[in-house]
Amino acid sequence: MLTKKGKYGLKAMTALAGRPLGTAVLVADLARDNQIPKKFLDTILGELRTGGFLHAKKGRGGGYRLARPAEDIRVGDLIRTLNGSLTPIACASRSAYQRCDDCPDENACATRLLMVQVREAIAGVVDSLSLAELRDLARDPFDSFVYHI
Repeated sequence: MLTKKGKYGLKAMTALAGRPLGTAVLVADLARDNQIPKKFLDTILGELRTGGFLHAKKGRGGGYRLARPAEDIRVGDLIRTLNGSLTPIACASRSAYQRCDDCPDENACATRLLMVQVREAIAGVVDSLSLAELRDLARDPFDSFVYHI
C-alpha cells in the first residue's frame, strides 16, 4: 500500500516536474500549493534529495529542484525510495523479504504466490512510468498511458 509519505512525495515531485528544469521551489510554497504538511514535506524532500532525485539550495533563490529531467526519473524508484518495497506482504518482497511465521512451505503458499504476481504487476506499471508521464497524466487524464496499455 502506498503510504502518505509516498503519496505526498509523488505529489511534490509531480509539481516540481511541472516547472521548468532548474527552477527551484521553496518548501513552504510546495507544501501550501499541494496541501502537504510542511514539516512532513521537509522530511520527504530530504529523503528524495539523499536518493539523488532532488537538488537543494539554501538562501536567496533557493529551494528544491529536480536533479535530472522528469523523463529520466522512474515512478517506481521514487516509491521505493519513500516506501521501500512495492510488495503488499514481506514474504513476497525482493528487497525486504521476511519469511512468515505461520507458513511451513512458502513455495506452496497460494497467498504468497499471488502476492508475488501482484508485486510484479505493480512493478511493471510504476517502473515503466516516468515522472514526466505522471505529470502529463495529471494534466490530461484522458490522454494517459493507462489507455494505451
